[in-house]
Amino acid sequence: MDENQTSIARGPVIKVLGIGGAGCNAAAHLAAAGFTAVDYVAINTDVAALGECSLATKHQLGAALTRGLGAGSDPDVGRAAAEADAEALRELCSGAQVVLILAGLGGGVGTGAAPIIAQLAKESGALVLAAVTLPFEFEGKRRQQQAQLGLERLRRTADAVITLPNQRVLQALDEGASMVKTFAAANDFLVQGLCGLSRLFQSGGMIPASFADLCAVVRDRHTESCLASAEIAMPADAGELVERLLAHPYMEGGKALDDSEAVLVSLVGGPELTMAEVTRVMERINARCEDAEVVLGASVDAALTGRLSVTVVAAKRKVASNEQFPVSRAVESPSPSDESSFPFIMPPTRSGTRLVPPAPTLTPQQMEQILVGQPAMRGRRKSAKARQQQLPLEIVSKGRFEKIEPTIHHGEDLDVPTFIRRNTPLN
Repeated sequence: MDENQTSIARGPVIKVLGIGGAGCNAAAHLAAAGFTAVDYVAINTDVAALGECSLATKHQLGAALTRGLGAGSDPDVGRAAAEADAEALRELCSGAQVVLILAGLGGGVGTGAAPIIAQLAKESGALVLAAVTLPFEFEGKRRQQQAQLGLERLRRTADAVITLPNQRVLQALDEGASMVKTFAAANDFLVQGLCGLSRLFQSGGMIPASFADLCAVVRDRHTESCLASAEIAMPADAGELVERLLAHPYMEGGKALDDSEAVLVSLVGGPELTMAEVTRVMERINARCEDAEVVLGASVDAALTGRLSVTVVAAKRKVASNEQFPVSRAVESPSPSDESSFPFIMPPTRSGTRLVPPAPTLTPQQMEQILVGQPAMRGRRKSAKARQQQLPLEIVSKGRFEKIEPTIHHGEDLDVPTFIRRNTPLN
């Protein structure tokens, strides 16, 4: 086979870029789970954090800018570091058909660098998918604001942004769950969804779905997307599989399907999978997103003997929102000349009222006082001419400069103000 046929046989070229501390951890977790046939790159400004990452390929971001340190939770530092390494990052994205960006929003590197890297990857011709985590509520208002601003900018550059709110993961676990278990659960949800998504790139199947179908669902929509996966052991009712899918923390109880504009469904089972089971699953999913464009891929995998798995990518419907994100004191608004800065949205200026109050009632004496000094008008009495008077000004003592020799020019003391020297009357 020639080069093109070899590429088709192996599927699309996928590169996974872990950006920042959270992104690198998620990428390493994905690689350890056996998500193969992709290229992994860890990208961070922190040299120490890169050294602890298990991925083989690493890129130190903004070495001259941060000198191997972190971004200090400042998105502007992360953005500047990515802009400084634009050529190197563009080279990392070259040749990829799909670039998957993993990052945690709310801090410095992930929030600031991810939108820049997404733009560079898109300019290289790749389909850009981003899976980002949002902060816990207890992390504070500042990180929440920075995360929302970074998410808005990432939506404008990536083809699809899959949000993974950490708070929903916390709600799905027991109250006594440890921090290690909580973050591991968040990474597990991501791995399950991406592994299910990878089956879309496999050729064949009863109802084939390909990389082109994924592109049709997410490309150039620039909206927030949901990625969720569920699995059951057979024999079981297909309705149970859908119920587990809707109970997924990222499905928001099914609201993600209700608000979807396009939905991609990957249904994979063992050799015993029947068309009746596929029909029952799709009837329940279609009932939740009747107005959405639904693309189905159903295939058989011997590795899933006795099990049935479903993975859903739902692109949310675009909604014109006037929501304003307040800018905290810690997040300074960029200068107007900096077009690459975050799109901080300031509250609209309150316009003045259109109601004009009625004119006050004036007595003849008050009206005459107002007309004094105004030009004479036909039908009105001429106002009295204003007189020019000389103000009773005195020459002020020079104080400590009294003994200094005065500046005399043509017989005039220039240290004395002109209007006093020439007796000029002032109005």
